[in-house]
Amino acid sequence: MEAARKIDPRYTYADYCGWDDSERWELIDGVAYALASPSRWHQTVSKRFFRQLDSFLDGKHCEAFYAPFSVRLNADADDNTVVEPDILVVCDESKLNDGKGVIGAPDFIVEVLSPSTAAHDLVIKFRLYQRSGVREYWTVDPERKTTAAHVLQNGKYNTRFFNELDSDAPVEVLEGCVINLSKVFEGL
Repeated sequence: MEAARKIDPRYTYADYCGWDDSERWELIDGVAYALASPSRWHQTVSKRFFRQLDSFLDGKHCEAFYAPFSVRLNADADDNTVVEPDILVVCDESKLNDGKGVIGAPDFIVEVLSPSTAAHDLVIKFRLYQRSGVREYWTVDPERKTTAAHVLQNGKYNTRFFNELDSDAPVEVLEGCVINLSKVFEGL
């Protein structure tokens, strides 16, 4: 006879919408993950990155957003996955029609790593974003001053690595967009 197994609670977007707004959560395949407050360095790197990206996109059809901004990756199916990437870009305006966030995969996502969330971002979110069709996913490490750019090709991510000395890191899915990483990491 098989031993009894504990089944963790599974949640949906409807559950997520009813949670206290004073706490931030992500929901991945029905499993809830509490989000910690970001550090000063996390916010500094995120802000510097976003400024460059937003400046590049000014007047173009794509739009950049920063956390907190909900992304429902499987709203058309189980609707049990809601993430809040640090930075994201959406080029298909129809994905923004509900006025609350993004429905579907953004074209570009950036996660700034923190010691408490690095494994989550590098493993769980990597797999989730790849499976969901996020065309490009960058992980930015403020402590090591490195960046991994994962570009989706044939359903799998191909990865390129950059460091603070690489002043020109191109965003493949945004033609002509280059992020100056030395400016992102300056003074850290």
